[in-house]
Amino acid sequence: MILTPDNEYAAVLDACVLVPMPLCDTLLRLALEPSLYRPLWSAQILTEVGTAIRRMGYTPEQSERRLRVMREHFPEAVVSIPPDMAQALACIPDENDRHVLAAAICGHANAIVTFNEGDFPEACLAQYGILRLHPDDFLVHQFHANSALVMEKIDLQAMVRREPRRNIVARLRDLAQAPKFAALIEGRLG
Repeated sequence: MILTPDNEYAAVLDACVLVPMPLCDTLLRLALEPSLYRPLWSAQILTEVGTAIRRMGYTPEQSERRLRVMREHFPEAVVSIPPDMAQALACIPDENDRHVLAAAICGHANAIVTFNEGDFPEACLAQYGILRLHPDDFLVHQFHANSALVMEKIDLQAMVRREPRRNIVARLRDLAQAPKFAALIEGRLG
């Protein structure tokens, strides 16, 4: 496991986990707590997020606002990748995904959080000491690292959205984005 100089756990958030708003909101709220983890992404990942959001029917202005807010809240999350580095990572089968591993290497990430598990072979990532985690597994890890803080963040998320926290949990579960994590939260709600 690679740790940053401050012993921070760092994770590259792939575009696919930043597009669904309930999941993105949960991941980024947890990232506001440096004791949990440090989020990372590249400019290319953010471009992919913006493109996907627009394909979902959001306006360019809505897409840009979301990306701007992410950049403002997490200016240190953007990882610069040397121009030819991504192409050198031939162990990633899809050339279009190599930039994600490059961001993880350059950002000293411990993990890549992605739904696209088949696109990031474990043997390839192991060469660089990086794990591939499904967002549900990643959130479960965060919960076990500091359940009280995670519950506090879920409560804040519900309060800001002006809805019961059960709705936040239900949205994560119903969208099949994080059912194990949702079950842990529901267990705490009683």
